[in-house]
Amino acid sequence: MITTLKGTNTEVNINTAGPVVIIGESINPTRRKKLVTTLQEGDFSFVLELAESQIKAGADVLDVNVGFPGVDDEKLLPETVRVLQDNIDVPLCLDSPNPRAIEAALKVARGKCLINSVNGEERSLAALLPVAKEYGAAIIGLCMDDDGITHDPEKRLAIAEKIIERALKTGINQEDVVVDPLAMAVSADPNACLVTLETIRLVHTRLGHNITQGASNISFGLPDRESLNAAFMTLSIFNGLTCPIANPEKITAAVRATDLVLGRDDFAVRFVEYFQSRQPIQY
Repeated sequence: MITTLKGTNTEVNINTAGPVVIIGESINPTRRKKLVTTLQEGDFSFVLELAESQIKAGADVLDVNVGFPGVDDEKLLPETVRVLQDNIDVPLCLDSPNPRAIEAALKVARGKCLINSVNGEERSLAALLPVAKEYGAAIIGLCMDDDGITHDPEKRLAIAEKIIERALKTGINQEDVVVDPLAMAVSADPNACLVTLETIRLVHTRLGHNITQGASNISFGLPDRESLNAAFMTLSIFNGLTCPIANPEKITAAVRATDLVLGRDDFAVRFVEYFQSRQPIQY
């Protein structure tokens, strides 16, 4: 199954047969005080710096989240989208819990965006599915519903099926629903990663949809997070993950290596090109 996203002129195909597409996570005020400060001042230079550094590091799509306490995200999210699309040309993933901010951003966005995210709660489905249909956006379907977060992979699969069914009834194409199986901190629950991996496997084998997740969520509170994230990323890709939301500066090497091992990189071209691009230019 192929989910197509578009920037102003570029097109990115997320394909269940690979290779993996990386959605850059760094335009997010969480733990980035400089981003909060500059956005409060109406200064988008740091946003552009983050965008350009992520693309250089391997991001194919950029997640855009401008939410922080006191922000008017209905105003700021579309402003940020305009600035980004005036300066860079990759598809955007619009990330906000506020449906009105998502719609405001879609009104000004060029190309085809991804909405992060819809979930199985009735309020979320009712608010966001019609917006996605109206503006031709793809959606991320998060495997939680009105009963909260289940730790049963089969129940998470059922929530994904519900979201897909409702999306289809709304007129959204099947391929435009990307499933998020929920990655939770393994420090809080020893079985968290196993539950997520099994959910990924079930969605991949039974539904055949593209799959995303917040790739660094599992390592909160633990040392050497990069190694833990890389190990989980590799296992997730093997089970069917196709478009993780991650910091490309931390995870692209593991993604390229996994694609190569899984036979998705003929003659190691993408693997070698990535590492060559990271070498400093010699004068």
